Amino acid sequence: MDFTTVLGILIGVISLVLGFVLEGGTVGSLIQLTAAIIVFGGTIGAVVLSSPFNKLKKIPFILKYAFFKKKVDPNDTIEQLITLSNISRREGLLALEDVIQEGDNEFLKEGVQMIIDGAEADMIQDIFSRKIEQYEEKVTSIGKIFELAGGFAPTMGIIGTVMGLVHILGQLDSPQTLGPSIAIAFIATLYGVASANVIYLPIFNKIKANLEEEVLLMELQAEGLLSIQYGENSAILRSKLIAFLDGNDVRSTGKQEMAESGSGSDE
Repeated sequence: MDFTTVLGILIGVISLVLGFVLEGGTVGSLIQLTAAIIVFGGTIGAVVLSSPFNKLKKIPFILKYAFFKKKVDPNDTIEQLITLSNISRREGLLALEDVIQEGDNEFLKEGVQMIIDGAEADMIQDIFSRKIEQYEEKVTSIGKIFELAGGFAPTMGIIGTVMGLVHILGQLDSPQTLGPSIAIAFIATLYGVASANVIYLPIFNKIKANLEEEVLLMELQAEGLLSIQYGENSAILRSKLIAFLDGNDVRSTGKQEMAESGSGSDE
């Protein structure tokens, strides 16, 4: 599980509640069933109406993508590609087939298989580009469900508040209950704005951040595989792949430098 996602939501919710309590409010006064039904039910209804079923049925996938996305260190991916490069230079491209089957990276497996099958570099690059673009569009389009929810929720909150005020104005003959009733009515606005800015929109932003990291890794793998097909040495390959990373993300060790020196002597 990505604990930063859960931690962020918890910090946001707890901060709002704690601030309210420190101002003299009570937690119980924040719990209003009718407001929750109007805001969350109305938001869900609007999202369902706005989205095709084939996107809605993938909500479990996108939630898993946001909360349980496995983080992969790009430096580990670079080392894997360097290893594949060294094997291909020493033993030939066919030797890569046995090595790559041990992993669970389908994108990398497919790329290696295309290289082994002798596909042209331009064709491989075009296939990689299309796959990355399609995957990016798929994840983004499903993730936009949360962006939609973040847009609808505040409006549903306002609708709930207006409905509450309409009910209150119809009972002005009880002035002693007017203040508490108005406070209850505004809970709907609180639910709408808070859920949009603490849950829905942050989850959408997390999905985009995870996707950005994954696309970077896919582009890095595609570039590495093309370099392997061209037979470039590991030092050049490493320099080319490191260029994909931010300087703070680059991990370098003496062992890696020794490996590169050894691979350079094979030329």
